[in-house]
Amino acid sequence: MSKAQSSWQRSSGGTSDCADKLTIFDRQFKLVDVTATVQTSVSRESDLSLWEIYPELDRTSVLSHFGATPDQPLRLSRDLGAGAFRELAIHAIGDFYGVVQTHRTADETERMALLYQATHDPLTGLPNRRQFARDLSAALTAISSDGNSVSLMQLDLDDFKPVNDTLGHPAGDKLLQLAADKIKECLVGKESAYRLAGDEFAVITSGQDQRQRTSELGDALVHAFKRSFTIDGISVFVGLSVGISIAPGDGSDPETLMKASDIALYAAKKEGRGRASAFDVAMLQIIEQRELLRRSLRIALEKDQFSIEYQPIAEGNRIFGFEALLRWQHPLLGEIPPAVFIPMAETDGLMSEIGHWVLENACREALNWPADYIVAVNLSPAEFLVSGLTDRISQILDTVGLASDRLELEITEGVLLERTVNNLDTLNTLSVLGIRIALDDFGTQYSSLSYLKNFPFDTLKIDKYFVSDLETNAKSQAIVRSVIVLAHDLGMEVAAEGVETTEQVTWLRGLGCDRLQGYAISKPMPPSAINSFMAGSVSLPETVPRRSITPDKYTRL
Repeated sequence: MSKAQSSWQRSSGGTSDCADKLTIFDRQFKLVDVTATVQTSVSRESDLSLWEIYPELDRTSVLSHFGATPDQPLRLSRDLGAGAFRELAIHAIGDFYGVVQTHRTADETERMALLYQATHDPLTGLPNRRQFARDLSAALTAISSDGNSVSLMQLDLDDFKPVNDTLGHPAGDKLLQLAADKIKECLVGKESAYRLAGDEFAVITSGQDQRQRTSELGDALVHAFKRSFTIDGISVFVGLSVGISIAPGDGSDPETLMKASDIALYAAKKEGRGRASAFDVAMLQIIEQRELLRRSLRIALEKDQFSIEYQPIAEGNRIFGFEALLRWQHPLLGEIPPAVFIPMAETDGLMSEIGHWVLENACREALNWPADYIVAVNLSPAEFLVSGLTDRISQILDTVGLASDRLELEITEGVLLERTVNNLDTLNTLSVLGIRIALDDFGTQYSSLSYLKNFPFDTLKIDKYFVSDLETNAKSQAIVRSVIVLAHDLGMEVAAEGVETTEQVTWLRGLGCDRLQGYAISKPMPPSAINSFMAGSVSLPETVPRRSITPDKYTRL
């Protein structure tokens, strides 16, 4: 919304309750004459402009109007409050602009219409955030006198953005209208629904035993959104997540109650979306811990709280290299798992800096190993999508002095979901530089075979999810067999993660799996332990030539 639109609205005119006031401006909108009824303190010699006399006007909008329709006056109306309005009519007259200012008072019908516009969402017809704030304050004030409780439910549509992006904003608007109707259908009595912003809604209820009612209503709302919407003949599915707080137990003022329902909504989404969650104090503790971690994460690098452990990768009966694994030792909370802090770093835009630190230190450490060892480094989706990635990696290799073919970058399928052309260019550039590319956690995310056709991977890494029960699960065996054959037929090598038993080692080697990684080889270790590990002997079954085993020779354990 422009500056002019925020305070002025286009007007068709109205009844004047006092004399009109005329002001004359030249073609540069400089004041050249003022009638006695307007502003006696301004003389003919004044160099005031239209924008100084009416600072609320949007210069761009005015110029645009007269550039397109110079023969038509521009009429604007501004609400002064209490039913009073100031209207401007700007006319182009020869070499001048004449501005007629009128004050008027709205009649009762117009006041009611304006009040409705000010308190209701024009798209859905629901009361808006302004009315919501008033109603919530009034409901909480009434608690002390009637002994009832008040519940606040914050509602958020799940997967609304993809609908908006794929079908367009008109379809998104229609979906919001249908969603508002569906919410209203679930309400009874004096329960009220509101549209707060975007795809965010709220419901206020009051009365006795609100905990039971909100539980029933929350379930009803979630269930209602499990049915599809039809927009222009297309079935569209969006879910609903609900966060519930109840006054006075969860808070007796609007701000506290809003915070409680917001935390409950966050919990509902975190638990898988499409559900209703009531606020619990434990949720607040979890949020506070997360915020503590988030603040601590921003200074972890400068406080030297990060470290890298290295897990050996075996090829045949020898060590092929090490994978660099980031660790964070929090001074108060101890070791924080990467699965917890990596998503935080990605969300807060910190992964580029952290990833640079990991890559540089891992490459420096690799200089201490035999020259034929590789170092594998994970690259998060957040890093991959930052421009200039290939230049930064190339600069690190040059600065450190590590040969590019000793670096293997591991990416997950999540990297490939967006910006496909750019991703392909980046991967091809890295490949041209001689850097190895591995597709990590293959089979656990989106697993489109088109990735394997279109992107230049050197290695497929089978996730430990499929390796952990190889001895007993026929489905895992079938998946692992298929991945190994597929990768080899495409000219890629295969690495298996999470290998923990000798039976798994034997089974994987028997199928020609190229590399193994897991506790059966070694746990991750600090840099100080690598030399002693390499000085020892690693006893593994000899590699079976991968082309000597064909699918008809596979046997189940």
